[in-house]
Amino acid sequence: IIIPVVHRGLRDRAATTKRYAALISGNICTMVNDPRDFVPYLPILLPDLKSTLLDPIPDVRSISAKSLGSLTRGLGEATFPDLRSWLVDTLRSEGGSSVERSGAAQGLVELLVAGGAQLTENVMINEILPLKSHPKPGTREGVLWVLTFLPSVLGQAYSSLIDESLPALLSGLADDSETVRDVALRAGRVLVRSHGKAHKDKILPSLEEGLCHEDYRIRVASLTLLGDLLGMLGGTKVGKANTDTQDDIRQAERAQAQIALALGNVTRKRVLSSLYLARSDTAAVVRQSAVQVWKSVVSVTPRTLREILSELVDQIVTALASGDPERTQVAGRCLGDIVQKLGDQVLPSIIPVLRDNLYRGDEYTRQGVCVGLAEVIDCSSREQIAKFLDILVKVVQDALCDEDEQVRAMAASCFQNLYNLVGNRVLDEMVPALLVEMEGDDNETKVRALNGMTGILSVKSRELLPYIVPRLLKTPLTISHLEALGTISGATGGTIHMHFSSIIPTLILELASFSEMSDVADEEEEKEREEAVRLCLRAVCNNVETTGVNWLISEISSKCTHDKESVRKEACWSLQAVVEERKKVADFYEQVPVIIRELLHRLNDDSKVVLKANNKALGALTSCVPAEELVTHIQFIRNLIASMVSDARYRKGGVGDGEFFLPGFNMPKGLEPLLPVYQRGILYGDASVRETAAAGLGELITITANKYLAGPFLIKLTGPLLRIVGDRNPSAVKIAIVQTLGLILTKGGPVLRAFVPQFQTTFVKALSDPSRQVRVEAIKALALLMPLSTRVDPLIKELVATSSGKGSNATTVETAGMVAIQTAALEALAVVLKHGGKKAKVAESIPSSLDAGRELLVTHEDDGVRESAAKVIGYACELLGTDEANTVLEEFVLEKSSNLSSCSLETKHGMACICRRVFSRSIGQEIDRTIYSSVSSTILTLMKDDKTMVKEAACVAIGAVLGSSTEVESTLSLVEKNMVACMDTKEELAVQQAIANGLCITARLQPGLFRTQEGLVLINSALKMAMSGAQRVQFSYNDFLWIALEVQNSESGLEEYLGLAHFDSAKKMQAIYSKVLVKIKDVNVDEL
Repeated sequence: IIIPVVHRGLRDRAATTKRYAALISGNICTMVNDPRDFVPYLPILLPDLKSTLLDPIPDVRSISAKSLGSLTRGLGEATFPDLRSWLVDTLRSEGGSSVERSGAAQGLVELLVAGGAQLTENVMINEILPLKSHPKPGTREGVLWVLTFLPSVLGQAYSSLIDESLPALLSGLADDSETVRDVALRAGRVLVRSHGKAHKDKILPSLEEGLCHEDYRIRVASLTLLGDLLGMLGGTKVGKANTDTQDDIRQAERAQAQIALALGNVTRKRVLSSLYLARSDTAAVVRQSAVQVWKSVVSVTPRTLREILSELVDQIVTALASGDPERTQVAGRCLGDIVQKLGDQVLPSIIPVLRDNLYRGDEYTRQGVCVGLAEVIDCSSREQIAKFLDILVKVVQDALCDEDEQVRAMAASCFQNLYNLVGNRVLDEMVPALLVEMEGDDNETKVRALNGMTGILSVKSRELLPYIVPRLLKTPLTISHLEALGTISGATGGTIHMHFSSIIPTLILELASFSEMSDVADEEEEKEREEAVRLCLRAVCNNVETTGVNWLISEISSKCTHDKESVRKEACWSLQAVVEERKKVADFYEQVPVIIRELLHRLNDDSKVVLKANNKALGALTSCVPAEELVTHIQFIRNLIASMVSDARYRKGGVGDGEFFLPGFNMPKGLEPLLPVYQRGILYGDASVRETAAAGLGELITITANKYLAGPFLIKLTGPLLRIVGDRNPSAVKIAIVQTLGLILTKGGPVLRAFVPQFQTTFVKALSDPSRQVRVEAIKALALLMPLSTRVDPLIKELVATSSGKGSNATTVETAGMVAIQTAALEALAVVLKHGGKKAKVAESIPSSLDAGRELLVTHEDDGVRESAAKVIGYACELLGTDEANTVLEEFVLEKSSNLSSCSLETKHGMACICRRVFSRSIGQEIDRTIYSSVSSTILTLMKDDKTMVKEAACVAIGAVLGSSTEVESTLSLVEKNMVACMDTKEELAVQQAIANGLCITARLQPGLFRTQEGLVLINSALKMAMSGAQRVQFSYNDFLWIALEVQNSESGLEEYLGLAHFDSAKKMQAIYSKVLVKIKDVNVDEL
């Protein structure tokens, strides 16, 4: 009858009904004679009891747990074989709620207690407590719920489990899960309330240890539990408000007395000291909790501090020496707080303790002492510190001299505080003593003193450096002073640059003095001193801050132009040291132009030692500064070198326009430092940078002697140029590259033979470039390439095809124009025949060139093409021999001369051009004389043609005809009148210039002709034109006079002329000779 009612009551929705039903279920065993009679009904009630055990209402869960305990005691645990495992599984379930875990824990506790203390202890130690570090937070929470209910249920028997359960509680207090931390705190408070008084000796040490834990959550929880324990011992509660009323103070007074009685004096001091330390914690929540607990158990703080002072100081010193930065900081703050509160009463106790620990402790202790000292000094008044100043100065000085870097850094903070409080008196007492020790004989003492001085300077460098630097720079410089200066620079990087005006010159001059020493008694000692100076200078360069780098470079640069070569050499080395030491920081790039300027100016130095040092400095600059940064200064570098070379050429004693080699490049590896910059500009720069780099490289090669342009080096220069010349570059870039390649060919010679195919391809491709100047430079470069080329036949074949319009693609023709390409190809072909025609091995090569010229000579409408074709025919005839030359003249001159009036302008111009080119070659004098006579008459006729182009070409050709004459006098009498007639200011300027060019050819082929009576008329007419014609005409006749008088050899030619000429002519010739001719450097005779 009862069971159905209870069964229904356990399932009722009302909490009261479920509570009563659970209570009845637990007491049934006591109502029947034989509890075993109740066993058949367990399958009905047990599921409902399990359900109520997990009910959301705490009272229902509590009564249900107790009911399960009563049933277990009445029927035995064997009657419920699966109950404990179900409770443990529910306890560990991640899917359940915190309420369900709480009910399961409560039921498990009642079940275990019903089984006896021994069972409880075994299950807790072996099954439950090991789960405290389980990875799932739900399981860890379940363990702590068990620890929450077990102490109150188990009673005094729980004392055996206190030691085992405390670690689980403390780890739960620091758990990442907030729910776990809340349950752990609840379990701890239950433990304190139930067993605090009886087992305070077991609980208190764990709480004290928790106050020093690195996790602030454990510190907060430990403070909370400690407050509960002290409140229970003292009969008070920890207030959350500001407990400063009279009642609160009296209550705290009583609590303090009861706590002292319960704990004993020693333990009380230890606990209160730990509590006071916590008031200075780094975490605000810890400080707040500590203050609340302190005020609840301490009535008068200063009095209590005086009572616990010795223990508190010991704990502070221990914390200072812990090596934990956070604990050290807390201890320092606490020490400062004590000093603020007690002042004169505490300083006599604290300072000696700190001093003794500084001398006796390890490095962590010394670091902590420095932190404490800094706080003590900071929290004290000037008057308080003055009483202990002698002790403090000595302690701080010794700490500054400590061998441990961290100790010195913290001691510097002490010094700063002491200086702020006392002023210069600290400096006056410390600095002189340290300086005396720095100059002593004991090495260890010197090192310590230097450490101390460095520490002071790190704080007060601006005030101390003016006092210290002059003493360290007293000459002769000692190794100890140099080491000191280098070390000090590390601590004064932000201010030492203000003293560079004295430091840098002294160090450089000292280095220079070592170079000047010849006879030194102790050479080894001087080497050590020199090395010390260099290390010191490097240390200064490395340690100075960015703001002082420009001061540093400025001071070094001022010594680069010194009169003494040793000073200049060391200035170059100093610049090298700067760029090497500042490589990682890379903060000197703004000063790179200054460094470049000074180092490039030293390239023209007279001293070899300076040049070597300068070369190393340049190498350091280009290796330490990225090439892409240096390329931005490439125009500056080029202009600087050009200006320097120009100045060297034209200053007093210079070579003028003669050959000049820059000393800095004319040494082993002289050009190598600058090569990366130019290579970077050539390969990766924009159009303007490429042009500058290519042209600048050519200028460097020009001022470098051949023997210093070794094969591998030239190859390194050639590769990048050949690689980018084919890119789509503007014409200015291509011109610069081709010119530089020509210079490399001139300097390199046979070394570059392997590159001939690449050179040849590059130059031939350039012949089709739209820019005329590019084509001209390519032709010149081909001339330079011929001495190296061994296979000219393919080149001749390609040029022949191009000149006839068959070798150029449509795009090239459209861009550059067929006429321009044909002209360039013919000019190049002429150059190849002139310089490499004799190397042709294929029989058809030279005749094909001749045929190419024939096709274009008299038919092409462009005069430039005809002139170039004539030039090709001239060189081809010279290679093929007299018979071929006679045939060409008969074909193009004699056959057409019979009917000149009907010939076109192109034909007559071509006839004159071919006569000029054939007769100006060496084969001209071997031409059949009959043909020669006919050609002469034809040319004289063409000189009277009404077309200026024909007349101009004929005037040049008549000079070649006269020069190739075997009977000069008869020929001269035949042509003289016509030539003189053309040398008239009334003639067109082109004709006047043409006669001058013809006379130049004559003078080349017939040396001395114009210094005889026969040639006097022509040279006098030329003299007249040189003095009265238009400027460009004057230049042409000046060239003729220069060749005729052989000015390049001596004045003998002039003297021969003066011996024949009349007075007026002689006077004019002397004037033009002295004013003009001697100033002409050279006339390109071969091109005429």
